[in-house]
Amino acid sequence: MSNIDVKCVNAIRVLSAEAVQKANSGHPGLPLGSAAMAYELWANHMNHNGKNPNWENRDRFILSGGHGSALLYSLLHFFGYGLTLDDMKNFRQDGSLTPGHPEYRHTVGVEATTGPLGAGMSMAVGMAMAEAHLAATFNKPEFPVVDHYTFALGGDGCMMEGISSEAFSLAGTLGLAKLIVLYDSNKISIEGSTDIAFTENVQKRMEAFGFQTITVEDGNDLAQIAKAIEEAKADKVRPSFITVKTQIGYGCPAKQGKASAHGEPLGEDNVKALKENLNWPTQDAFAIPDDVYAHYEDVCKKGIDAEEKWNKLFADYAAKFPEAKKLWDKFHGEVDADALLSDEEFWAYEDKPQATRALSGTMINRIKDLLPQLIGGSADLAPSNKTHMNDEGDFSKENYAGRNLHFGVRELAMAGMANGLVLHGGLKPYIATFFVFSDYMKPMMRLAALMNIPVTYVLTHDSIGVGEDGPTHEPIEQLAMLRAMPNINIFRPADATETAAGWYLAITSKTTPTALVLTRQNLPQLAGSSKDALKGAYVVADAKKDIPDGIFLASGSEVSLAIEAKEVLAAAGMDIRVVSMPCVDLFEQQSDEYKEAVLPKAVRARVAVEAATDFGWGKYVGIDGTTVTMQGFGASAPAGILFKKFGFTKENVAAAMKKVLAK
Repeated sequence: MSNIDVKCVNAIRVLSAEAVQKANSGHPGLPLGSAAMAYELWANHMNHNGKNPNWENRDRFILSGGHGSALLYSLLHFFGYGLTLDDMKNFRQDGSLTPGHPEYRHTVGVEATTGPLGAGMSMAVGMAMAEAHLAATFNKPEFPVVDHYTFALGGDGCMMEGISSEAFSLAGTLGLAKLIVLYDSNKISIEGSTDIAFTENVQKRMEAFGFQTITVEDGNDLAQIAKAIEEAKADKVRPSFITVKTQIGYGCPAKQGKASAHGEPLGEDNVKALKENLNWPTQDAFAIPDDVYAHYEDVCKKGIDAEEKWNKLFADYAAKFPEAKKLWDKFHGEVDADALLSDEEFWAYEDKPQATRALSGTMINRIKDLLPQLIGGSADLAPSNKTHMNDEGDFSKENYAGRNLHFGVRELAMAGMANGLVLHGGLKPYIATFFVFSDYMKPMMRLAALMNIPVTYVLTHDSIGVGEDGPTHEPIEQLAMLRAMPNINIFRPADATETAAGWYLAITSKTTPTALVLTRQNLPQLAGSSKDALKGAYVVADAKKDIPDGIFLASGSEVSLAIEAKEVLAAAGMDIRVVSMPCVDLFEQQSDEYKEAVLPKAVRARVAVEAATDFGWGKYVGIDGTTVTMQGFGASAPAGILFKKFGFTKENVAAAMKKVLAK
């Protein structure tokens, strides 16, 4: 280990500790303990170029322990990603490029938003899956244009979270050899020694998952870390898990190895002691010696050279395989939204009752031929979710070119892996399960919304229409839960046209995830449904008068029911409008004029009809309106009986409107 290497490692430690200290907030323990492994990886084993952070064939790095963000920001600063000393001085401050946890699309070089422990591990697995699929799709003999690694760094907390086990279990099954996990093993968590809650042999667990396991006894030994990373790369059939034994807060005499180093500033005196202990040449704050910067600049040349070599390889590839280059551009380009909107075949359907899950399955097999970058699957429910792509093969250790993903019964990790598939670039993934199990997926759906990435969720069996499986499988509050989340479109279609609209929304979205909430039971095709569903709400069956007597609002399977109730009321001389509202989120984005045209303020007699909780409908029905919704958890019986039992009949819906009008 050269003196300049030691100095550069310590520069990461000092800069991280000072950023946390100046903010008087943050987590210095991980950066101090992990600095050596991070430096060795970034300096000598990762292909990356700070001058072009979006280079397609760069190695990916995920800091799963996102609380240690000061480590990542220090790396980005020293490795030329444009993060300045002033940015480091503004750590955790309003509007800075160095927020408390790394945020994708906010800070250049951050590959994923991390913070919830273990999340980064699942996203890393998704990235490794993307690399494997794209390599199988595009690589030619002597032209490995897709050939890079995914590295993830996390600690004991990441290993405790169940999402990591879910994701690693699948990674081992799939033999994702380009995935390398660095485990910062310091045996400390917030409450003290991990022995109070975590005594398992992590290496044996990872070995059981199918990983190569390697141990580095001294987390400051760059030579041993280097040897471990190269050994990991040498295994071409298994992902690798490198346990690096470290000390949290390394270098700070009063904090080293203690839980107090985890999540609080070291204190001015301890920062001073840290510098003295590391033989740092100055006590001045944020003062980095010139020879450190000079060495980092020299190291960065390797990344520039690696990209230049790849650019030449890719240019030769494009010249020799022009059709492959066209396909590459399609994978990495945007969907032609205008062309799709006017594509009659995309919007075509059979005029017969069908479940929207079945209609969605038809759309998937229609879209797969339009978008070769579409890839997706289910948490062991593809036959029920109708998410299988015909004739496209299964993604597996034996066939990474397959487009059908099998996640197993792992909903939480599935959602995290989907994030990784999008973050990697070049693919449009969808994932699926029963709607009630969105409860398992929600934390990773939230991260997708926060990162502004367009994951598509196919969520079937959307109500008490599930029937005999009973209340454990009948979603009641999930619509309200997901509608409450910012930046996600929850789309519950009523028929074929609206289902096509939902898929159009999903595959053309650039910054917003889409959840398609679909029925198990058959629904009729509606005469009045249209592409106006893309506005979130529209008049699907109008009153004869300009100003209707009342308005029904409904989504999904209850739209046809509301139309039937309208007919009942028409026979009694009442003129009612029916508004289909497949996506509240989209409707809220429309102009005030459009909202008024659909829901005139003058019409205060309103009834919302939805086989879910009434939470959220008050905004639209007002104090004079009411709802026909669920007040409890459903029951186990055939769907038709349940809809009658809980009041979802045309007679009861009509009676609810009569009561409102009588006011």
